[in-house]
Amino acid sequence: MLAKDIQTLMVQYEQKRRDANMNLENRKEKIYKKNPRLKEIEDEINKISINKTKNILTNSLSAEVENKFEEEILKLKQERSKILKSENIDENFFKPHYECEKCKDTGYINYKDKKTVMCNCLKQKLIDISYNKSNLKNVQKENFNNFNDKIFSDKIDLKKYNMNISPRENINNIKKACIEFINNFDNSDTKNLFFTGNTGLGKTYMTNCIANELLKKGKTVLYQTAPVLLETIIDNKFNKYKTTNINNFNNQVLEADLLIIDDLGTECLNSMKLSELFTILNTRILNLNNKSTKTIISTNLDINNIFQNYQERIGSRIAGYYDIYYFFGDDLRFKRI
Repeated sequence: MLAKDIQTLMVQYEQKRRDANMNLENRKEKIYKKNPRLKEIEDEINKISINKTKNILTNSLSAEVENKFEEEILKLKQERSKILKSENIDENFFKPHYECEKCKDTGYINYKDKKTVMCNCLKQKLIDISYNKSNLKNVQKENFNNFNDKIFSDKIDLKKYNMNISPRENINNIKKACIEFINNFDNSDTKNLFFTGNTGLGKTYMTNCIANELLKKGKTVLYQTAPVLLETIIDNKFNKYKTTNINNFNNQVLEADLLIIDDLGTECLNSMKLSELFTILNTRILNLNNKSTKTIISTNLDINNIFQNYQERIGSRIAGYYDIYYFFGDDLRFKRI
């Protein structure tokens, strides 16, 4: 299934490259009509490059001739830059505008040591196809730009919430912490996040805001509910479905830049699931996969419930390596965040 998904995506990537090059040619055509000299410069640069290649192939490229070629190209590029500056056009005008500049819409990055690795953009598409499915369906609209703190009460109710700040002040404090988490994501000292509170208080919305920003930064995000996450890992471990990719999901869980575990506490627990959950949390905390990874846990349970319902070693990992944020207030499911 993975090979078929990659093959399908490669066709899409090829189309994106064609579209990028076609858009570039359309942009060039418009600017060349306005300033024909730019077209002449491009033709001259291409002609010099062809002559240089011919000299290389015939072993007749002396250092003197090569320097002459380079000087001519440099002068032409300087002339082009001067024209572009006068027209208030960016130098990137003459480059294809790829969706992913890292891999140039190829899905793979070639490093100088000849090492080729799959780009995060392709990894994310594979994760979305195989695992995220509908989990991130609202990530585009649930973002910080659309966030509205006015639907949170600005009244302090110590008796009702046992907190000496209002739900609005609390959610703005959490939003600020989430932005700091995003900005310092690659810092090894940045802690993971533990969101706790009743249903309908904005935990999922805030999680989607974070996912949205990190996806824009090229990070891979795997979002799954705790019941499905643990069941899938165990099914893969015993190869329940007799597939050839039994370790793929498990590796993605450990290696995704951001793992979001939603609805922790709704799964049916047993010793095997507890063991797998500890392995996930511990591996990602200690960077045992040789990369910096972060985790967000969203749950109706507070940290005391975690210690009561889970092994103490799991509770201690969360208490020690996660920043804990308590969501409180009125149910927002019938309001717009």
